Amino acid sequence: MVDHTILRPAAGWEDVRTICDEAVRWGCASVCIPPSFVSRARSYISEKLAVCTVIGFPNGYATSAAKVFESTEAIKNGADEIDVVINVGDVKDGRDDEIAYELIRLREVSDGRIMKVIIECCLLNDDEKLRLCRLVSEAGADFIKTSTGFSTGGATVEDVRLLHDHVKPGVLVKAAGGISTFEEAAAMISAGASRIGASRLVRLMEEANVV
Repeated sequence: MVDHTILRPAAGWEDVRTICDEAVRWGCASVCIPPSFVSRARSYISEKLAVCTVIGFPNGYATSAAKVFESTEAIKNGADEIDVVINVGDVKDGRDDEIAYELIRLREVSDGRIMKVIIECCLLNDDEKLRLCRLVSEAGADFIKTSTGFSTGGATVEDVRLLHDHVKPGVLVKAAGGISTFEEAAAMISAGASRIGASRLVRLMEEANVV
């Protein structure tokens, strides 16, 4: 259930390769990495593991055309999953038609790959979160995701529960941002998360030398 993640700006190929090795070793759902490393990671791990990357990351205010290009290139380079950041400014301005158009275009170019929509809960009120539950569901996305981990807050149990209870059946929840212990991850899963985006959980396993 873990997307083993490395998205810090200074990450180099050796860091990404280590993450790939760890994710394969511990049977993670995917490795979530910057777009520039997708092609190398795909070649390195072959078909042992899903490769996930981020689109419009971390602020989400790239144009729809730019996000579509990023997604198309990521898939061409071997990405199995794309995590797309919503335009929070459009949410605040009530531009639901523009948000819906962008999500539908991204769903089209994802070409059957898993698509997760990052809504950055820490910047939204509950009414805005509920609007996005509807828009993400209607666009046919696979997941709604709580956070980038690069804003003012990360996943909370309350947000996971709210999203889980208001997306349409079949749309799953990914909790990400600030999850650093198995107890926190378990709380997110109990609240309704089906995926956990984290960098720390696998590292805890490595440090404990669990066999």
